[in-house]
Amino acid sequence: MTQLLVRGATFATVGDRGDISGVRGGGQVEGLFVRDARHLSRWQLTVDGAVPEVLKPVGEGDTARCVLVPRGGRQDPPAYTLWREQAVGDSSFVESVRVTGNLPTATTVRLALTVDADFTDQFELRSDHRTYVKSGAVRSRQILDDGIEFGYRRGEWRSCTTITADPAPEAVEETGTGARRLVWTLELAPHGEAELLLRVVARPHGDRHAVRVPRSPATVSGELRSVEEEFMEGVAFPTAWPELAAACVRGLSDLAALQVPAHGPDGEGLRVPAGGAPWFLTLLGRDALLTSLFALPYRPQLAAATLPALAATQATAGSASPVAQPGKIVHEVRHGELAHFGQVPYGRYYGSVDATPLFLVLLGAHTERTGDAALARRLERHARAAVGWMLDHGGLTARGYLVYRADEGGLANQNWKDSPGAICRADGTRPSGAVMAAGAQGYAYDALRRTAWLARTVWDDGTYAALLEQAAADLRDRFQRDFWLPEQGFPALALDGDGNRIDALASDAGHLLWSGLLDKEYGEAVGRRLLEPDFFSGWGVRTLAAGQAAYHPLSYHRGSVWPHDNALITLGLARYGLHDEARAVARGLVDAAASAGHRLPEVLAGYGRDTHPEPVPYPHACVRESRSAAAPLALLTAVGGA
Repeated sequence: MTQLLVRGATFATVGDRGDISGVRGGGQVEGLFVRDARHLSRWQLTVDGAVPEVLKPVGEGDTARCVLVPRGGRQDPPAYTLWREQAVGDSSFVESVRVTGNLPTATTVRLALTVDADFTDQFELRSDHRTYVKSGAVRSRQILDDGIEFGYRRGEWRSCTTITADPAPEAVEETGTGARRLVWTLELAPHGEAELLLRVVARPHGDRHAVRVPRSPATVSGELRSVEEEFMEGVAFPTAWPELAAACVRGLSDLAALQVPAHGPDGEGLRVPAGGAPWFLTLLGRDALLTSLFALPYRPQLAAATLPALAATQATAGSASPVAQPGKIVHEVRHGELAHFGQVPYGRYYGSVDATPLFLVLLGAHTERTGDAALARRLERHARAAVGWMLDHGGLTARGYLVYRADEGGLANQNWKDSPGAICRADGTRPSGAVMAAGAQGYAYDALRRTAWLARTVWDDGTYAALLEQAAADLRDRFQRDFWLPEQGFPALALDGDGNRIDALASDAGHLLWSGLLDKEYGEAVGRRLLEPDFFSGWGVRTLAAGQAAYHPLSYHRGSVWPHDNALITLGLARYGLHDEARAVARGLVDAAASAGHRLPEVLAGYGRDTHPEPVPYPHACVRESRSAAAPLALLTAVGGA
């Protein structure tokens, strides 16, 4: 098992004895990562030439703690005990190793730490069987008075990792594998103690800010507690439903850690919700927007940071990528080596059909909720550009709907279900060519209505408001005619390029309730259908109803249960007055969270609660995910504390 430590754009995964072996374990890859690169690939402790035994493995928490002893037997009790504490700061990692003598005589301990930094890009570590040529790459190692510095160079790309120790190592040895071994000889008095403090500073390419290295793991814990307390300040947790309250507390705690740096249109520094750790500790447009929407009644500052950060990265006429049409909101921002050299398309990637309308939804909702019209006035130009994209490049004017096509080298699907094959017919076959996903049309409808309200009340442009209101009304009329499956009494998952209905029954219909796209009669029918056993697993609504040929309980988007998806559904059920159904979904999610320390994962398997009394994890889920962390707040909004 591995433990994940997160702080802003930095995370580390360590094994049960606090080591980093660089290998995959528990669905994660061990290492210290900053801005998409691995800055520690080995961090392995030995004592007296051997790997110590685990007396107490690393447990959950913002600080990794474990207890180790030298190998021995019942008749040969350990001469000393090692206490390891580790934590991450911004671009840094710190560890305290405390060695306690257990004998009435003096003890000598030879301690060694094997270290390395391979600077591997995160995309190289995914299990997608891709390889990337890195011509001219050079690694270096420089011995320091109190440690070692690893460097990496490829053309203009530069990064380094510095490891220092107090006390300084008495030797730095070669290992024959490129790693280095730092060595200390510790003299323990009878029942005495010695402590070693290790500090790691990562300097990614292009990151010039001064790194403030925490003094100790305890310092990090105190700083994180302070941030968490600030996030929870003023939130009224439901006393009548303690399990929901605990899920909200855990979610806010995770959100406090999942804040990454970004910049606004004027270069101002911001901190915005990252997608999730370990694989998406970066700005993802759709994820940040939904997280901010869920948290809006409780933490409006997330929206106040997310909106200008996305405005600053909005596509313009000068964008080179074919999916980066003017006005479009970014899907993903990456800072790694492969993105820098164009070997992956995600440096600034715009392959999302729904981030743009969601940007407008959040801008309207933030203005309405907070009464702060200043941000809406400041971002008026960006909002109008986003509407322009929806009407023109997005397809609303020419096709009547938001449209996307598979992006070669990027994402095949560009709605929230973006895995290959996620958009499919009930028999599992996939459409080719243009796709008009149902959920995105709901977002577009809500975006048009909310932006019309901004135009009328904030921008003083009644003509523009009337145009958008008419566009929204026309979209609603078209949708119920074109998407409705009369034999199923349910909307299609999507339309193909010829306007044919893609007839899989999917959870996306619940997003239409959230956006208010369906008439009351249709909406009530859809809401009740989502609570039937083929959809509702007992833990949540499946992404695809069971019984269809396309269904698979361990598929990423074709039968699994996503907390953020269910949070939107719950909000939608409440909007249409289906309060019993909303409470049923909320109870399932809260019970699933309670079984995992009150934390909701990114995604769960779709197995039913009737046959599986514990929720089954999805094998490749993000351990911490911002939308899931904010989902309990959405449940609180939808059903209160009842």
